[in-house]
Amino acid sequence: MRISLSVLLCLIFVQDYSGEPRVPLPLGNSVRAVPVHPWPDDPARRQVGALTFLDGIELRERGRAIGGYSALSVRAPRITLLSDRGTVLAFDWTGGARIARVRYSALGEGPGRGWSKLDRDSESLTRDPVTGASWVGFERVNEIWRYSPDLSRATGHVRPPAMSGWEENGGPETLVRLADGRFLTIAETRANAKRGQRFVLIFSGDPVAPGTRTFGFTYRPPSGTQPVDAAELPDGRIVVLNRGVGLPHGFYTVVTMIPRGAIRPGADIKGREIARLAAPAIHDNFEGVAATQEAGRTILWLISDDNQFFVQRTLLLKFRLDG
Repeated sequence: MRISLSVLLCLIFVQDYSGEPRVPLPLGNSVRAVPVHPWPDDPARRQVGALTFLDGIELRERGRAIGGYSALSVRAPRITLLSDRGTVLAFDWTGGARIARVRYSALGEGPGRGWSKLDRDSESLTRDPVTGASWVGFERVNEIWRYSPDLSRATGHVRPPAMSGWEENGGPETLVRLADGRFLTIAETRANAKRGQRFVLIFSGDPVAPGTRTFGFTYRPPSGTQPVDAAELPDGRIVVLNRGVGLPHGFYTVVTMIPRGAIRPGADIKGREIARLAAPAIHDNFEGVAATQEAGRTILWLISDDNQFFVQRTLLLKFRLDG
């Protein structure tokens, strides 16, 4: 009788579960930053293709609801990281080993009950720089949710029909709000596209808003890689982050560039490679990219997803885009 009552109570409370995280979020003092360099044995070396290394840190955290960061938003000095479990880490960073105003939080609402990665597989993040509104792409359900600036409250969501055929674990890993108000999303995996292609959707405006139109084209990532994030540059070009895995060194990253004029209905686009992070240089499961400007220079930021696996790291790298 005691077991039956326990089961009944679990069912009652689970069905009313509000979506709060199942494990306690860490405190601000649960993370510290350690400086890193792409070539630890050759600190004078800073060039990675068309990128010049400026600074980098490894984030070392304590606790359970940590790591797994798949997307980032940068409004320097504020860095916001979103994990693939619906948790958020935000802090100020101006370089070196010091981070300040650290805050952990979680997406207050979203698909599923929020108890696991299967519920809140949040893989992409983009923001309106004027209003601060944020949009998050969720794999497994292939949905896009819009949030308040602090990511605490959902203000709408949509499951776009054009994304219905995207694979459960290969959906909107990329989501970018373009400067003209349109949105771009890329499927991580092939789905029903031809070999070597990935479906791309352009939304005419806010994906959540009624009446938003879409058109599609295809993108061809470098051989052996998957597109995992993208960012728009000030001149309208699109930088795409592509992740690969190979023996004997594991993960590597290829950064490609897409001209703005190439984005049109029905196009089949292959980006131009501008940088490659691979052994013996620093390398890991980089899944997030953001673009900002500093003193007229274009800055690219990369974040790696450690998959909450002890042999991987959470790396935040800062580069200048040359040329």
